[in-house]
Amino acid sequence: MHQQKRQPELVEGNLPVFVFPTELIFYADDQSTHKQVLTLYNPYEFALKFKVLCTTPNKYVVVDAAGAVKPQCCVDIVIRHRDVRSCHYGVIDKFRLQVSEQSQRKALGRKEVVATLLPSAKEQQKEEEEKRIKEHLTESLFFEQSFQPGWDGRGSW
Repeated sequence: MHQQKRQPELVEGNLPVFVFPTELIFYADDQSTHKQVLTLYNPYEFALKFKVLCTTPNKYVVVDAAGAVKPQCCVDIVIRHRDVRSCHYGVIDKFRLQVSEQSQRKALGRKEVVATLLPSAKEQQKEEEEKRIKEHLTESLFFEQSFQPGWDGRGSW
């Protein structure tokens, strides 16, 4: 008896969505970062349609905010920050990519991508370096103390 191969029933909201990167960082002092690309991958055997939503649509332009992705293909979605002002520094905005099967209305999956505007790439690098050094020192102190047998913690052995 020949068994018919059935596609599993896709439950609303549970389909994994593959997007890269998962975080966008825009730098006010570097205009080349004001336009960034999200890549949406479709590893499935069926076509997907997608829609990009945003918590603050007035701050961004999303080129092709809706469209389709063929099976085993990907699409690039261009996101442009259009309101680069100091009052927006450090504010975390979110983009939501919703996907559904080509012929269906219900969203099968979604993925959120955070976006942040920072004043300067140089300032950010300096802060990250300071954090890295601080973490390294903390780790070093921890390991030094744990590998000194006989140390009483008051400065004597």
